[in-house]
Amino acid sequence: MYLSRVRVATGNLNARQAGQLMAGDAYGNHQLLWKLFPHENQRPFLFRQELEIDALAPDARPRGLPLFYLLSTVEPIDVPGLLHCEIKPFCPALDAGMQLGFRLRANPVVARKVEGQKNARHHDVLMDAKARARAEKTVDRDELARRMDRAAIEWLDRRSERAGFRLLAEPQLSAYRQHTLRRRGREIRFSSIDYQGVVEVSDPARFHETLARGLGRSKSFGCGLMLIRRVD
Repeated sequence: MYLSRVRVATGNLNARQAGQLMAGDAYGNHQLLWKLFPHENQRPFLFRQELEIDALAPDARPRGLPLFYLLSTVEPIDVPGLLHCEIKPFCPALDAGMQLGFRLRANPVVARKVEGQKNARHHDVLMDAKARARAEKTVDRDELARRMDRAAIEWLDRRSERAGFRLLAEPQLSAYRQHTLRRRGREIRFSSIDYQGVVEVSDPARFHETLARGLGRSKSFGCGLMLIRRVD
């Protein structure tokens, strides 16, 4: 696999692409990043969008523009004048018991059966928790926020064992956002939230697979990529 940091030369984007980039349009940016893989028919990458001011070293001169982290099974190819990649091979040596700091942008959902329908419907975990709390007559805003945060953490904790890791402490949550996209004449809605914390590797093979495949849904829209670092 390859882990890349991708910068965009915004001067070579048309007005629509520039608007999508600056607005954080997940679908438009997904299509932009596809240009790095001109010979592939199936999506070979996960990605995460950030701002340069958040991602670069403290002594760097940030442009305040979107920047992407990309994990791919195929080495990306620069698009001259548009997309530039800083690429390094990614094959972490994982051992059981290893502790790693992580960052994850995920789309946590829960499946609920709908009477009269064959397939369950997926709901935003946080909004589902909020609706259930309100059904119990909970109106206190702080309590609603606690219920929503708890649901987001439990979603990740439930997936940790089969994903090859365990949470060592409750992760920090931030940047909860609901997205609405239009694709081929239809509306797509999903949510995302950022997790940050420390995990312990419980099953190296499964954890490696989790890193490669991503965690959760909406991977085409910038969710699922787990960035890791060693904890000293």
